[in-house]
Amino acid sequence: MDVQLRDVADADLPILFEQQLDAESVRMSAFPARDRDAFMAHWSKIRADETVILRTVVVDGEVAGDVVCWDQDGERLVGYWIGRPFWGRGIATRVLAEFLGQVPERPLHAHVAKHNLGSIRVLEKCGFTVAREEIVSVGDGDIEELVMVLGAGP
Repeated sequence: MDVQLRDVADADLPILFEQQLDAESVRMSAFPARDRDAFMAHWSKIRADETVILRTVVVDGEVAGDVVCWDQDGERLVGYWIGRPFWGRGIATRVLAEFLGQVPERPLHAHVAKHNLGSIRVLEKCGFTVAREEIVSVGDGDIEELVMVLGAGP
C-alpha cells in the first residue's frame, strides 16, 4: 500500500466534501457535515492561512482524507479525516505519525469524541495522552470528548 502526504489540490476538494457527508463518519467524529458552500468557504479560509499546515492523504493514488494543524484558543491543534473506505488499514496511524514529523511545534492537542475508540487508539499510538475531558455542544446535542496532548512536558 502506497501512502503519501501532499499539498492539497483544488481537485481534492470535491472528494473531501463527499467524504465528510458520510453518516457513519459524521457519527464517529461527532462533527457535523457542512453543505457545499460552507465546506468550500472553510477550505478557502484554511488554505489561505499561512499558520495552518494542511496535507491531503493519498492511498494508492486515491484521495483518502486530510490531516491538518492549526491554532485555536491558544492551543496548537491537530486533526485528521480518513474516508470510510480507507478505515481499518492503519492509514490514520501511519499518516499522523508522518505528519507529526513535519510539525515541529509542541505541545500539540487533539480533540476526539470519547466514543471514537479507533481515533483514540491512533492518537495513543502516536504518543498522545489524555489531558482532560470536556462536554461540547455539537449540532442538536452535547458530546463527551477527550482532549489529548503530545509533548506537554514533564
